[in-house]
Amino acid sequence: MSQERLDRKSILERCRRLIIKVGSAVLTGPRGLNLVMIHRLSDQIAELREKGLEIVIVTSGAVASGIRKVGLAERPRTIPQKQAAAAVGQGALMEAWEGAFYKYDLHVAQILLTTEDLAHRHRYLNARNTLETLLDWGILPVINENDTVVIEEIKFGDNDQLAATIAGLIGADLVINLTDTEGLYDCDPRVDATARLIPVVHGIDSKLLACAGSAPGSVGTGGMVTKIIAARKCLASGIPMIIASGRERDVILRLFHGENLGTLFLPRKRIYHGKKLWLANLPKPAGDIVLDKGAVKALREHGKSLLPIGIAKVRGNFGIGAPVRCLNETEEIVGIGLSNYRSSEIEQIKGHHSEEIERIIGYKHSDEVIHRNNFVLTGDAGDME
Repeated sequence: MSQERLDRKSILERCRRLIIKVGSAVLTGPRGLNLVMIHRLSDQIAELREKGLEIVIVTSGAVASGIRKVGLAERPRTIPQKQAAAAVGQGALMEAWEGAFYKYDLHVAQILLTTEDLAHRHRYLNARNTLETLLDWGILPVINENDTVVIEEIKFGDNDQLAATIAGLIGADLVINLTDTEGLYDCDPRVDATARLIPVVHGIDSKLLACAGSAPGSVGTGGMVTKIIAARKCLASGIPMIIASGRERDVILRLFHGENLGTLFLPRKRIYHGKKLWLANLPKPAGDIVLDKGAVKALREHGKSLLPIGIAKVRGNFGIGAPVRCLNETEEIVGIGLSNYRSSEIEQIKGHHSEEIERIIGYKHSDEVIHRNNFVLTGDAGDME
């Protein structure tokens, strides 16, 4: 689809596979889960299902529901406390969604995921196959991060990133991210009364991220910045995303009826496919490689592979085939790739020419530490070019 035809109307008219992410601030209230809100959302989703749309729900609310159920005064700060709250609240969350769709004779399926589930290529493909089967069966997948077993090292950080990853996983046509604000503003509306809603975003850079602010809500883990980062992942997959207020009455149906609500993030084109799409949406790589200026230029401007001569530092403990981030000298991300060497070996060969690899570590897998076929550009320079 050309850029001229890629607009709000055409996106919604062509949408056949939809991800709806609902945040904790939308789903929870002072007494726990907001059952009225869940039923309102299910009414809208059921109507879209009647029109032939395939829909996946990414839901927050397990931890927040558990907090209210247990009677905690504030959000848990430690991982064990969060896990316990999620264990209490997850059942109630799924029961609420199941009950809301029961009147429409729609079945739901609970799927709990962690970063680790999607960081491994075969698990990523297994998750995709499961979701495709559920959609073929006419069942509504309801996905949440597995807070009951998650630890900080394997945590998505928030369901915004999870929704973006799932969108790329199943090739969604659109992501609707429902939160407690109307969309992205040009400055923080909580502190500046002149803040204006940005209706359309064509590309994401550091300046746009600065507009977002970073303070999360009282019951959620993500602020607007996490939603912008999620939007960037969607755009790299060629998938548009809308951030809108989940508290707005009938917001989903009104969007599909053509109302200009929220902020629409428009992709220029689908950049990555297959393995490269998996890399682009990878939630948490295994380590970092810091590059010199020459290596950054070779990757960004010339589409070259990463050679050891261009590596300044290596961080983390990872093995052959592990996904790693490539950073420039100021720690900005350049891209993500699969390493041909262990981190301990890269530490030894960094700064050396490829012909020296075998002499230094005793063997040579290849001249490249990361081959260009196993590398994707990310960050400001690589998102939408």
